[in-house]
Amino acid sequence: MAELNIQPLADRVLVEPSAAETKTASGIIIPDTAQEKPQQGTIVAVGGGKKDEPMTVKTGDKVLYGKYSGTEIRFEGKDYLIMKESDIFAIIG
Repeated sequence: MAELNIQPLADRVLVEPSAAETKTASGIIIPDTAQEKPQQGTIVAVGGGKKDEPMTVKTGDKVLYGKYSGTEIRFEGKDYLIMKESDIFAIIG
C-alpha cells in the first residue's frame, strides 16, 4: 500500500470504504444508482487522539460505521471517508 500524505487531526480517522455489492446472491446485477453505500472499510490513517482520550483504532483495522457517517473526500483519484472515531461502531476481527 502506498504511503498517504494525509494525517487526520485529533480524534479523526481516514477510512477507505469497501466496494459496494454489484450482484445479489442470486446473480442479479445491481446498477450503480441502486447500490447501497458500504458501511464498512479499512482505516488507512489515524489522528493522534485527544488529550485525555487515546485512539482505540489503528491503521489497517476493518471497521463498521454508520450509513451517513463521515465526510467523503477524493484524494489522488481514490475515494475516502474522514470521520471521528466516535462514528465507528465496531472493529471487525
